[in-house]
This record gives sequence, C-alpha cells and structure tokens, in this order.
Amino acid sequence: MAEESVNIEIQQQEEDIARKKLLDLIVECPRLHKDEESVQMIRRAFELANDAHRGMRRKSGELYIFHPIAVSRIVAVEEGLGATSVAAALLHDVVEDTDINLTDLESLFGPKVASIVDGLTKLEGVFDQTASLQAENFRKLLVSMIEDVRVILIKLADRLHNMRTLDSMPEHKRYRIAAETLYIYAPIAHRLGLYAIKTELEDLSLKYEHPQVYKMLSDKLKFNQGNYKTIIDNVANPIIERLDAIGLKYTISSRPKSIYSIWRKMQNKNVPFEEIYDILAMRIVFEPQDRLSEKTQCWGIYSIITDLYRTNPDRLRDWVSSPKANGYEALHTTIMSPSGRWVEVQIRSKRMDEVAERGLAAHWKYKEEGKEEGEEEQKESEVDKWISSVRTMLESVDSNSLEFLDAFKLNLFASEIMIFTPKGEMKVMPVGSTALDFAFEIHSKLGYHCIGAKVNYKLEPLSHELKSGDQVEIITSDKQQPKYEWLDFVTTAKAKTCIRERFREERRMYEEKGEQMVNDELQPRMLTLNARILRKMLHSYHVSTKEELMYQIGKGQISLDNFDKVLTQKSTNKWIKIWKLSLGKVQQKNQYDFEDYDEDDVMPTPVRVTPMPESKNVVLSDEETPNYTIAPCCTPIPGDDVVAFVEDNGTMMLHARQCPQAVKLMASKGNRIISAQWESHKVLSYLVVIEITGIDRQGIVSEITKIVSFEQNVKMRSVHFEGHDGVFSGSIYVYVYNTDDLKALVGKISKVKGVHTVKRKEKSTNDV
Repeated sequence: MAEESVNIEIQQQEEDIARKKLLDLIVECPRLHKDEESVQMIRRAFELANDAHRGMRRKSGELYIFHPIAVSRIVAVEEGLGATSVAAALLHDVVEDTDINLTDLESLFGPKVASIVDGLTKLEGVFDQTASLQAENFRKLLVSMIEDVRVILIKLADRLHNMRTLDSMPEHKRYRIAAETLYIYAPIAHRLGLYAIKTELEDLSLKYEHPQVYKMLSDKLKFNQGNYKTIIDNVANPIIERLDAIGLKYTISSRPKSIYSIWRKMQNKNVPFEEIYDILAMRIVFEPQDRLSEKTQCWGIYSIITDLYRTNPDRLRDWVSSPKANGYEALHTTIMSPSGRWVEVQIRSKRMDEVAERGLAAHWKYKEEGKEEGEEEQKESEVDKWISSVRTMLESVDSNSLEFLDAFKLNLFASEIMIFTPKGEMKVMPVGSTALDFAFEIHSKLGYHCIGAKVNYKLEPLSHELKSGDQVEIITSDKQQPKYEWLDFVTTAKAKTCIRERFREERRMYEEKGEQMVNDELQPRMLTLNARILRKMLHSYHVSTKEELMYQIGKGQISLDNFDKVLTQKSTNKWIKIWKLSLGKVQQKNQYDFEDYDEDDVMPTPVRVTPMPESKNVVLSDEETPNYTIAPCCTPIPGDDVVAFVEDNGTMMLHARQCPQAVKLMASKGNRIISAQWESHKVLSYLVVIEITGIDRQGIVSEITKIVSFEQNVKMRSVHFEGHDGVFSGSIYVYVYNTDDLKALVGKISKVKGVHTVKRKEKSTNDV
C-alpha cells in the first residue's frame, strides 16, 4: 500500500512537470497565445491526452505524455505552426493507443483536429500475406496529407522525436526505424524544404545504423572545431568590414557540413575524412532594404565577396533566379580561404532563411495567419504541384502499397534540373530525366505518343538524358504506342506510373504464363519451385525479382531450353568447412508473421508470441543445405556489417547493412529484419573484386600480383590491367576469407609505388 502511494505521488510530480513544459511552450511561442480560445484548446488537448495516456510509460521509463509534448514543441518551435497543429500533435496517439475515438475528438475539438489525428493514426490488421503494413500506413498518411499538409508536418515532428529517443529501443528496432527514416522521412523533409529537420534525421539515422562511423566523424569534427573557427573568422572579418561600410543589417553564422553529408561524400568519392575539402560553410542572412529587390541585394553581396576572394566557378548555385521545387531560395558560392581551404558561402534574405529552414511549414504558417489571398496562392503553388503528383500516384488503379512506395521514393529527388518548353515555360525535373520523362511531365497523352524530341533544335531519341537549361520540343505520332521497354530508361515516378498502368493487365498475364511454364518444366523432374531453385534462376538469367523473371519467361524473352544446366549449376562461393552467424531476437505471431511493427518508443501491450532465442548460432558446412543465402545485390562477405531478411518461405537472405535493397526492406518490411553478426569466418573463401588505379611504370603489375599471391597468400581467379597515356587501371578477382584479409591486401597494394587508389568493387544494385 505504501509502495503504491509512492508511485502515485511520483506520477503526480511527473504530470506537474508535464504541465509546466506545456505552459513554457505556450509562453515561448507568441503564435500559440494570440487569443484565449487557442490557449484553451491546447490546454484541453493536453488534459485529454494526459488522462488517456495515464499509466502508460515509454521504454525509457518516462511518462508517455512527455512524447506528445515533445512533438508539440517541435511543431511549434522548430516548424513554426499554430494552435490547431499543436492540439493535433498532443492528441496524435490517443486514437491509436487508447479508448478515445475520432467521434470524441470531433465533438471536443472540431472536424479539423479530428481529421489530422485520423491521418496520423496507423492502420490495424494485415490485408494479405504479402502486404506491408509499413507501406500501407505510409500510403494512408499521404492520402491524409493531400487533404491537410499539416498531417505530414506533424508526422515528421513525431519521427524526429522518436529518433532523438531511439536509445531505449532494442537493437533490431533501431536498425529498421533508422533505415525507414533515411529511406522515406529524411527525403520527405528535404522535398518539403525542412532543411534543419532533414539534416538531423539523416545524422541520427547514421548514428544508429553505423554507430562507429558516426562517432569517428563526430570526434574528428570536434577535434577540428577550433581550427574551423579560426578559418571562418579569417574569412568573415573582411566581409564584415565591407558589409558594415554599406550599412547593411545582417547576421553571419557558420557550421560544418553535416556528419551524414560528409560520410556520403566519403563513400561516393572513396576518400578519407581528411580529403573532404568543403566541410566548412558560412551563411549571410540580411534584412532587405526597401529600395532594392532581394535578388539584386544577394548579387550585390556576392560581388563584395568576389572582390575579396577567389571563387570556384563550378560551385556557383543561383537558386534566387530559379528557386528549387521545394521553395528554397539562396545564392551559393565557394571561395578559397587565406589558409587554402574551400569555404561555402550561402547568401539569403531573412525571408529566404525562414523558408530554407522551415520550408513548407513556413508556407503553411502564412496560411494559418490568414495572409492576403494572392500571397497565399503564390506561396502554395509549388507545394500544390508536388501534392498533385502524389495524388496522381495514389489514384493509380490496382497499385499495391510497395509499388506505390517505390514510385513515391522516385518523386523525392534531391537534385534538380531546369528544362524549358519551346515557349519558354520552365519545368523542374530530377537529374537523369530523359526526353520521354519530359513528355510525360507535360501530359500523359504526349508521353504515350512520343517518338522523339528536339533538344536545343537537335533531334534526339526518347532515351536522351537531359541537362539543365535544355529547351525541348516533343515530337509525337498517332501511330506510336507505349512500350514496356520504356521502363528501362525513364526515371520519374509519373512516367513509370503511366507506363505501368497501360501494361498492368498484360504483364500479369505474362507473369502467370511464365510461372506455369516453369512449373511444367519442374513437374517431370519431380520438383516444385522453391527458394533454392528460384535463386539459381535469378542468378543464371541475370534478373533481380521473381516477377520480372516470370514476365520475361512468359513473353519469350527468356528460354528454358537450358533448364537442366540452370538447376545443376554450383555456387561461385567456395564453402570450405564451417562458419557461424549470430542472429538477433525477433518476435513472431505465426511463422514469420511480422506485422506487429510499432515505431514509437512505447511499452507495448503484452501479446502472446513465440520469440526466437536472443542469440542463435547457425552452423553451416558444405555438406548441409543452408537455410539462408547471400544476397546477390550486395554479396556481403564475413566481417561485413550484415542484416538478415526473412523471406516468405522462412529462409534468410543476408544483406550488407549499407545495401540500398536492405535499406528499402527495412523501410517497407521492417519486422522481417533480424540483426546478424559473424562469429567465426576464417573458414569461408569468397570471391571479391579489387579495383586499382595509378601511374603506369614497367613491372608494376608484376609487383601487385606478387603481393597478392605470395606475400598475402591469396588465391586469384583473374587479373585485368590496362595502361593509357601514362596511367593504368585494373581489377583483380581474388578469394578472401573475411574483411580483415581484404583490408590487409588493400593496404599492401596501396603502398606500391605508383598506385593511387585501391578499393573493393561494390556490386551494382537495382535502383530502390
């Protein structure tokens, strides 16, 4: 009795703290207490949420009500939204986790708050055996976003707080939530112009997916912090003198490139941290003067900077004249500092800066505040265009949730180009867009009948890749009909969706025909199609998915004449003795029925499950049939960071954690992911490719092969080198036991005189 009394007292103290947090939030944001009605609505929303969640605690141990308050704070302070959004944020989990229903919310807070909460409430149940509850919930979220953009803004705030408190979640959930965040939510934040939230989501995802990498880069940035400040001060002081002289009101701030951005650049360019030369960035935010346009003043500041420093002409970015599709406006240039380091300088007006940091949230704020009608329409034009494209995808007939997720991901392009029609109208397209993509962007009928294009008055094929600034005239013919092969080179979601819609029924027919043809071949051999046979077929015919394989067989593009050879082929991997793999814990309802996914850091209601052991050793030998396989898209080797994906038939596919396909699976079918670690691996020989470049000289190839064969005692399968104009490039196919052996070999080769780069070739993957 005494213990229960103490617990009640502790909970009461925590609820008092929660009320104080809410009061501090209202006081801190003038927009929340602009009228008494707004304040009362927020207070009522808090009391209802507090009563509904009473007794619930997060896995961190704190009262659950602290989570809605934290989300509300992000919504109000970091996104700048108003009282309606804050009330909805406070209530965003009550329908999903408590006995409160939408009818209750509508009667207490009106239809708008109820509608937003409905959009944020996850679906219940699984629709079929292949459905992804994550993808279905995401689709529902976007349907609600079309009706009210605040749904996605609150969802991003919810995800950001979950990422900030992810430490309390078990490891396997951290991986899948981080992967989903990086795959979907960070790109959404970028597309909506929420730069600060996008950057933090990316950094936190890296922190939990690759903690050692994150710590290493974070430590290096902290170690160099003093040096960075000195460099920025030396660059800024002369600029400050010039800007003060013309009487401009401004602020100058600086920051290093985000940890995730640094890591991505290291990966893309295959260079160490020390060779990333554009880590530093300086931002000038000015208050515009009435007599000049913001654009003119941006270029005036740019002129002052170019008088003082040498600029990199390839790094000039004019998003003042042509803003990004997400509304971002700024002028970027990169200058050489007196110390010899490149420094990026961003020039923005105060308005540009608010839109840059808060993006769509800043636009929505203007609407909530009731700006003039003309200004509101201007602010929403780009947003409406993007939402319209999402609506088109959602209305796609008979498209499943995973297919929609793929299409939506394509629509979240990060890099953009500007393409012009013959009449000078500008269209914003993703980098890599083709002439056919442009035709579909204008109108689907134009795309269906497109036979070519004039790009800058020169005739080009449908597959011609466009460049920023191109003027494109689409050429059509009534006799032209869409071809399924167009999917091989179009890149935009709109084009892919339109083409697939035309061929959906035909494709399904060919897939069924192909599967029947395979079964007809297997039946006389007393076999049935299983995961092992399917893997052999995918590998032999160089196809990535079962659906594509069956389609090509059904259409006659793949012949089954050599079927016996396919069935008897052996793996290219050399299994020598045994090795072990440690698998993390995963819950299951029935056999691999993993749709109990819950992204929130909340103590779940107990359910009857049959858990796998916390650690399970799987011992394989060349005499046994393994119950897991190595993913062909990334071919991880022992020592690589890996995760296991449980397929429908119960077998496990091992992916490298950085594999784009693995990230996609964690984002769409997260509860089929199991964390995995190599325990012993000195007994496995695996084929990898090492790529080498350098300065050509006599005998260098002999030196390299001698190191491989004799010093490192590594078996080679093949060697290929080419020399041209004093430089060489080559590749060596070698069998290694693990990543330690590979690193030792790479280290030895890199010390050879004349060798410039040595790296493991990553196997190419399909776009995901």
